[in-house]
Amino acid sequence: MILLEPHNYIIQTTLIDKFSKPTSLDVQFVDFDGVRFHLSTLERKTALLLSMHIRCWDELVRYGALDILQREYGALVQAQPESDYNVSLLIDLETAPPEGEQRDNFIHSVALLKRNALAAPFELAFKKQKDLENSASGQGDLMAIHYRDEEAIYIQAAHDRVTVIFSTVFREETDRIFGKVFLQEFVDARRLPQIQNAPQVLFTNRDPPLEIRQVPGLRDSDDIGYVTFVLFPRHFANPNVAASTISHIQLFRDYLHYHIKCSKAYMQSRMRHRVSEFQKVLNRAKAEVAGAERKTVTGRTLQTR
Repeated sequence: MILLEPHNYIIQTTLIDKFSKPTSLDVQFVDFDGVRFHLSTLERKTALLLSMHIRCWDELVRYGALDILQREYGALVQAQPESDYNVSLLIDLETAPPEGEQRDNFIHSVALLKRNALAAPFELAFKKQKDLENSASGQGDLMAIHYRDEEAIYIQAAHDRVTVIFSTVFREETDRIFGKVFLQEFVDARRLPQIQNAPQVLFTNRDPPLEIRQVPGLRDSDDIGYVTFVLFPRHFANPNVAASTISHIQLFRDYLHYHIKCSKAYMQSRMRHRVSEFQKVLNRAKAEVAGAERKTVTGRTLQTR
């Protein structure tokens, strides 16, 4: 079992390597949810251009993604991104922070490029909830982030909570069964005393939750499910807790399908093992062939009848 991290491991390891030994570079890679990256050198080996393409960029910009990226990266954000990409960061290795904790924090921050862009609607919803809390009524606009084919994240703030809804498609019948079991465990696990403060989790299959039923174009089929997280102020009132909440909830869909694949792989490996054991039993149970010749110690041949 692996632990999914919010930062991009390839960006982190590549920057660490280039800080120690600058060389020419031109690499393209893909992160979770089909997000594409391009990391390359320009005229100098010490100047790296990191570009990202994410399918829901226009929606993220509408919810303040550019402001967050300017806050996190400042002058690194290029006014004109690389062709076929949505945003680019220019990293000058010569003017980067000195070696040590500052450089490690800088590299980690750059590796969080996708996470910071996707944080825009969550931060906007948290801020809207604080504004609505004073009036003790009302709710904010429903924000939709179509970050995958046929799947989306819906976020809406209210005066006492922030609701986050994931729509996820299960391509196979077995995936639907595993997914329903896992999601039911999310609901049941919250009854344990040690995780009473965890967000409330609701799961519905096929029928969308009440909060998004008015959204046009929602699919109504057995292969789609909706997972609702109810975040209360204790989950985002503190800035550090809010940042952790955003990082963890972004990875929910990837974790869900990762565990489904791991469970299927484990069951298939156990099935292969059992078949192999049954074959051994059958081989040991085979009767000896009648009339076979046998040799004694002295070399004489015995004929069995």
